[in-house]
Amino acid sequence: MARTEIGSPVTGTVWKIERSVGDKVEEGDVIMILESMKMEIPLEASNAGTIAELTVEPGVSVDEDQILCVIES
Repeated sequence: MARTEIGSPVTGTVWKIERSVGDKVEEGDVIMILESMKMEIPLEASNAGTIAELTVEPGVSVDEDQILCVIES
């Protein structure tokens, strides 16, 4: 199986997690929502597959390019 790591596009805070480990996703599905400078930024699946790992929880601060999710396809 191919593993795709999805990193944060911005420095901010995890506001809400929309999916769980084991959920199937399609390309473009929203996995979580980040908050940065009072803007909500959706983190979308870059490819179809199954969420293998979520490395953060709501309320956690994240850095740009930090790995937040792993998808197996």
